[in-house]
Amino acid sequence: MVNEMRGTTTAPAHYTLEDLRLGYGERPVIEGLSTQIPAGSFTAVIGANGCGKSTLLRGLARLLKPSAGRVLLDGEPLEEMAPKQVARRVGLLPQSASAPDGIAVRELVGRGRFPHQNAWHMNSREDEEAIEAALRRTSTLELAGRRVSELSGGQRQRVWAAMLLAQQTRILLLDEPTTFLDMAHQIDFLDLFAELNAAGATVVAVLHDLNQAARYADRLIALREGTIVAEGSPREVITPENLREIFGLRAVVVEDPETGGPLVVPAASRPR
Repeated sequence: MVNEMRGTTTAPAHYTLEDLRLGYGERPVIEGLSTQIPAGSFTAVIGANGCGKSTLLRGLARLLKPSAGRVLLDGEPLEEMAPKQVARRVGLLPQSASAPDGIAVRELVGRGRFPHQNAWHMNSREDEEAIEAALRRTSTLELAGRRVSELSGGQRQRVWAAMLLAQQTRILLLDEPTTFLDMAHQIDFLDLFAELNAAGATVVAVLHDLNQAARYADRLIALREGTIVAEGSPREVITPENLREIFGLRAVVVEDPETGGPLVVPAASRPR
């Protein structure tokens, strides 16, 4: 793909997960999980709170080492890759992130270029162009000189997204990316990643809003208690039966008038 996100031509990347177990200490959160995330797909991970969505994303980012099974990135074991090699291919927008005290927006976004730089971390012309493009694409160019600590939650989220774009990776991992954003900015944000996906990036996003997941993703993975209970297209996964099993939610599924895909309408509460 050739676009301002990368500037070079590469093939999209893919994951294979084999009998994966992930957790913290002795407590497994993900257990016996096997699936594939196709190259160039937009995959949304859905499920109730505490089901393992963020844990799975941490495993894909190599922030959490499997206690069993393995994660393959383009057929290679992820844990055997050098950290810089992973950072050039995989970018993560975490659920919550903290910036160093006093750091300015442009400097923070520039840290996305570290995987592409030598030990001196001196910005090249290519680095500066990538930073500028990332600031523009996330509408944060006017914030470039401000301290990150001075920004609102929504502005900070867009700045972290700019850092991710500056990293120019083939895989984008997004953990609840619309947190702190109002409705209009949520749509803008997801539209941006849909454009990057259309240009060839592989996107994996944890999304709480089922209708956003159904609208933007071409593939869903539904988790319950660390295991996959449904996966496939939005139309295959978003059904009244699956919603009851995954969330304990009574809902009707109708056609989205904008996209023709599934639209979840929760059932009205029973009168007391």
